[in-house]
Amino acid sequence: MNRIDNRSFDELRKVNITRNYLKHPQGSVLMEMGDTKIICSAMIEDRIPPFLKGTGTGWLTGEYSMLPGSTKNRKIRDSSRGRVEGRSQEIQRLIGRSLRGVIDLSHIGERTIWIDCDVIQADGGTRTASITGGFVALIDALNWLYDRGEIEHIPVSNFVSAISVGIVDGVALLDLCYNEDYRATVDMNIIMTDNDELVEIQGTGEKGTFTKDQLYQLLELAEKGNRELITKQREVLGKIGETIGNNTDIKGE
Repeated sequence: MNRIDNRSFDELRKVNITRNYLKHPQGSVLMEMGDTKIICSAMIEDRIPPFLKGTGTGWLTGEYSMLPGSTKNRKIRDSSRGRVEGRSQEIQRLIGRSLRGVIDLSHIGERTIWIDCDVIQADGGTRTASITGGFVALIDALNWLYDRGEIEHIPVSNFVSAISVGIVDGVALLDLCYNEDYRATVDMNIIMTDNDELVEIQGTGEKGTFTKDQLYQLLELAEKGNRELITKQREVLGKIGETIGNNTDIKGE
């Protein structure tokens, strides 16, 4: 099939990850996948939820929002609604779970790391791009703690990224843009580590059912896409990325 942006069925959109995008957070990234653009920031607070007080361990949580100008029709702010909409709650929990899956929080002290993902332009795949960019922001924030002598190493076991896959007009596709996501009969978001291990699978037959063979095809596409995204993460993190998974104290860039 001819995709709207002339990509092949197993091709990612153009990926750009710009580190240190904001002045104040300990880690911040402008994550771009095609026309989807998200600011991911990681900020550290010297406090933890009440249920963790006295344990010596920390916490990581995510927040997600779409800014009013991120979509064709103005997106109403959650503050105007007086509550966080259900979709945003679901996504921010996914971000938190995905990143907590690769960090040993017992090594960061009684601190909370906030991963804030703000969509400034949406064209599909905002939750998956938030996880991929949020991971890079997280590593920079942990490196900030390491440079200050607050932690002995970056306590992250693996790289983690996320990508969307789906079936559109009977064809399995990697990295759906909005037009494809809207038309998809099957839609999945798949989070994986650099060991090709699955962190989470979100999948549904939006407008139909799918077979086990189609599921395996989508998993293979997601594996390919996540490997490429993790290669990009390694590239942009440079020397800091070499510390991940081996507890090596390599001074960050």
